[in-house]
Amino acid sequence: MEGNRLMKHLMAVVISLGLFLSGRVVFCQEDETDTSVYIVTLKQAPAVHYVGEELELELESSSVLSHKESSGRLNKFNKPRNISRSDRRYSSYLNKVHDSLLRKVLKGENYLKLYSYHYLINGFAVLVTSQQAEKLSRRQQVANVILDFSVRTATTHTPEFLGLPVGAWVQEGGPELAGEGIVIGFIDTGIDPIHPSFSDEISEHTFPVPKHFSGICEVTSDFPSGSCNRKLIGARHFAASAITRGIFNASQDYASPFDGDGHGTHTASIAAGNHGIPVVVAGHSFGNASGMAPRSHISVYKALYKSFGGFAADVVAAIDQAAQDGVDVLSLSITPNRRPPGLATFFNPIDMALLSAVKAGIFVIQAAGNTGPSPRSVSSFSPWIFTVGAAAHDRVYSNSLILGNNVTIPGTGLASGTDNGTMHTLVSATHALNNRTTDMGNMYLGECQDPISLNKDLVQGNLLICSYSIRFVLGLSTIKQALETAKNLSAAGVVFYMDPFVIGFQINPTPMAMPGVIIPSPDDSKILMQYYNSSLERDGLSKKIVKFGAVASISGGLEANYSNTAPKVMYYSARGPDPQDAFLDNADILKPNLIAPGNFIWSAWSSLGADSVEFQA
Repeated sequence: MEGNRLMKHLMAVVISLGLFLSGRVVFCQEDETDTSVYIVTLKQAPAVHYVGEELELELESSSVLSHKESSGRLNKFNKPRNISRSDRRYSSYLNKVHDSLLRKVLKGENYLKLYSYHYLINGFAVLVTSQQAEKLSRRQQVANVILDFSVRTATTHTPEFLGLPVGAWVQEGGPELAGEGIVIGFIDTGIDPIHPSFSDEISEHTFPVPKHFSGICEVTSDFPSGSCNRKLIGARHFAASAITRGIFNASQDYASPFDGDGHGTHTASIAAGNHGIPVVVAGHSFGNASGMAPRSHISVYKALYKSFGGFAADVVAAIDQAAQDGVDVLSLSITPNRRPPGLATFFNPIDMALLSAVKAGIFVIQAAGNTGPSPRSVSSFSPWIFTVGAAAHDRVYSNSLILGNNVTIPGTGLASGTDNGTMHTLVSATHALNNRTTDMGNMYLGECQDPISLNKDLVQGNLLICSYSIRFVLGLSTIKQALETAKNLSAAGVVFYMDPFVIGFQINPTPMAMPGVIIPSPDDSKILMQYYNSSLERDGLSKKIVKFGAVASISGGLEANYSNTAPKVMYYSARGPDPQDAFLDNADILKPNLIAPGNFIWSAWSSLGADSVEFQA
C-alpha cells in the first residue's frame, strides 16, 4: 500500500513535467467600479477540515439538522462523527451561514451572491458596491474581503527524453497502465471530448472509473450526453462572475465544458492523453504521441474562456468543486500578473483554496510563469504548490534557406522543402504588385495577405518573399493567410523575413502545408534581402525590374534533430527567488521546484479552436 501511494505521488510529479509549460495564463487586477464582484472569506473552518477528524460542529444549533437527528449522530464527547466528502450537511450549513450574514449586514439592500464556497474555503462571491464590501469586511466573523480579479491564458519523444518507458511506466505495468486509478482535475478552458486522446476505446484492458471519484458530467447542446466516458469522467463549467459583467459570449465561449479555445484540451492531453495517438499537422505526420500518465482519468473544471479569460471567483469555485469530487491531482495553468497586495503574496483566495486542497491530500502543480528572465519574476508563490519552470527540449525541428551564393540561412517552420533541393527564383511581394494596386507604399502589401494585389505571372513557380512584421505579432496578419495567397498564386514556396522592428519575439516552429521557411533573426533577414536586392536587374532609364536574379532552395523542417542542449531554462520561464510581497522582499522559498520540457510539445487541440494564434499557419 505504501509503495502504491509513493508511486502515485511519483506519477503526479511526472505529470507535472509536461503540464503548464506551454500555458500562458495570468491574473490581472480588475479596476474597481461602483458594483463589483468580491470574494469574502470567513474565519470559520471549511468542510474539508472535518474530513477524517472529529472536530466539534454546532450543527445541532443550526437548521441543517433537527435536534433529534443531530443528537443521534454525536459521539460520547458530544462531537459528530467523521464527515465524508459526499456528506453535504456541513456544506448546506455553511451556505445558510453565508445567506444569514448577507441578510444581516446588507438588510434591505441589493446584492447578488454568485457562489458559496464550503469545501476548501469558507466564503462566498457576491456582487456588491464598494461601500457594501466595506460593511462586510468590518464583521467579526469575516477574515478578508478581496476584489475579484480577472484571469486570462498567456510529445512524441518526451516520454523517452524523460526516461518513462524504462522507468516509471515499467514500474506501473507499461503505458497501458501508467497512472491507473489517478484522477487529474484541470482548471482551464475546458476540453474537446471527441479527440482520440480522451477516448476510452483505445485500450483493450478494462478501464473502470475510480470509486473515490464522485464528480458529474454536465450535459448541454455543446457537450451532449456521451461526451464523458471511463477516461473523461467529469466535466463542469463555472462562469457566474463573468456573466454578471455582461461579457460572456455564448457563441465563442460556450456555456458548457466544451473547449472553444484549445488550451484546456492541450494541457489535458499532455498530462493524461492516451498512448499512441497519431500526430498529423498541416497534412504532415509527426509520429505517435502520449500523455505522461496515459492511463489516468480526466475531470475538467472550465473556468477560463476564449473571448475574455476568466475571473478568480469562478476559479475558486472550480477548485472547490474539484476537491469535493475527489481528484488526486490539481492542474492549474494560472499565475498572477501582478503580485497580490498585502503582507504576503500567498494570501489570495486561490492560493488559500489550494492550501486546503494540499492539506486534504491533493497534489497541486502550477506554472512558474512566462515572465522571465528577470529575477523575482516567478508567479507561483505559495510554498504548498509544486511550481514548474519551462525547459528546452532535446528535440528540435530545424529548417533553412540555401541561397544561390552558397550562403545558408537558418530558419524555422514545420514545412516540406523544395523538391530535391531545386533552386527557385526569389520574388518579393513588394516587387510583384499588379497594375491595379493603388497604395504601393503600404507596408501591408509586403505581408502577402491579399492575393488580389499581386501579379500571378510574377509569382507562379517562384519563392514568394513575405515580410513578418509587428502585425503578425498582434494577430492582424497571419502566416495562414500568407500561405493561402501563395497557394492561390501557384508559388513554389514562401520565405518570411523578419521586419527589423520586430525585436526579441520568439517564433516557434510553425506548421505549413507547402514548402516554406521563417527567418527569425533580423540580422539573417538583412543578409537575405541584401542578396536579393543585389541580384535584381533594372532598366537603366525606368529603373523597373527586368529580371529577378536571386535564387534559393528550402531544406524543409519536418525531420526532428536530437541534441544534448537540454535541459536548459527557456528565456521566457520565470525565475526566483520567490518574492514575499509587492516590495520584492525575498520569501526564502525555493521556486521553481523544478524545470521540465516546456517548449514545442506535441499535444491535442480543440476542433473549434483552430483560429487561435497557435494555429494561424
